[in-house]
Amino acid sequence: MSITIHEEYVITLLKKLLDTPSPSGYTHHVMQIIEDEADKLGVPFERNAKGGGILRLQGEDHLSPLCLSAHVDTLGAIVRSVTSRGTLAITSVGGFMMHSIENEYCQIHTRDGRTYTGTILSTHPSVHVYSDAREFPRQEKNMEVRIDELVETKDDVLKLGINNGDFISFDARAVVTKSGFIKSRHIDDKASVAALFGLLESSKREGWIPKRDLVLLISNYEEVGHGAAFIPEGIREMIAVDMGCIGDDLSCKETDVSICAKDSSGPYDYDMTSKLIELAKRENIPYAVDIYPQYGSDASAALRAGHNIRAALIGPGVHASHAMERTTKQAVVNTARLLGAYVGA
Repeated sequence: MSITIHEEYVITLLKKLLDTPSPSGYTHHVMQIIEDEADKLGVPFERNAKGGGILRLQGEDHLSPLCLSAHVDTLGAIVRSVTSRGTLAITSVGGFMMHSIENEYCQIHTRDGRTYTGTILSTHPSVHVYSDAREFPRQEKNMEVRIDELVETKDDVLKLGINNGDFISFDARAVVTKSGFIKSRHIDDKASVAALFGLLESSKREGWIPKRDLVLLISNYEEVGHGAAFIPEGIREMIAVDMGCIGDDLSCKETDVSICAKDSSGPYDYDMTSKLIELAKRENIPYAVDIYPQYGSDASAALRAGHNIRAALIGPGVHASHAMERTTKQAVVNTARLLGAYVGA
């Protein structure tokens, strides 16, 4: 089944998601956007116990629903402690390189609903002061947040309502260029979430229904490993929709849809992966098949949790994953197109 994806809808939603802070564990604001969007499309929505979203699109066959998952949580940090100098020591949420967040703007979200801005720096931030500033190890213990408030002591910070355990989000700085690039933090995996909604919007606009029931899982703990450790009952087949990697020994480009044959959880289902490759060829969708040994997906979490499922993994090609990422409109839209071909096949 060939479907039409509304590019403007997908990219507008993606920009809105990128601009909404949502590190793992602090996803209630972005999940409200997901719920509101589902309501606009008339798609039933419910939350699982962890706060993730479950959306259902009725198909022709109700006996063997297909699960499509994407995650809306991102990398981030938590206040580990408030230092005597009035800065914030951090602990990471998710896996990233410390130098990828150095000198970036961030927000501190207090438990009582206040938000403050700041900058992430090493504790030796200036070459004019520290002789080892260039070589100083960019390790978690050597990084801190400089708060944009007049604070000089720990007590000054505590008076602002900032405490240990408060969440820190990294400014995404999302930009959509005239040349068709999308560059931002957290394209992993908000681009895939937007692609799934592109599929839902297409169904509503064009009036098509899938061959079988679809269960869309918008997970909110993928970056810490257990986003889809629980999936709804009755699922026997699952496609994790997550970003494709780009780099040495990989064939994926920013214009491609990545089809992952194997990651850290092992090989993905042979028949499902083969079918996705054939559909990409049929639909003239640029694609790449790659191996990601240092990668795990929502499907990985579901398999490791013991679910009796077949699984596959696809997503838009993303450069510089877990850093300042970039993809293309083409890759995001074509991810939705490939999913449409699969659910209609």
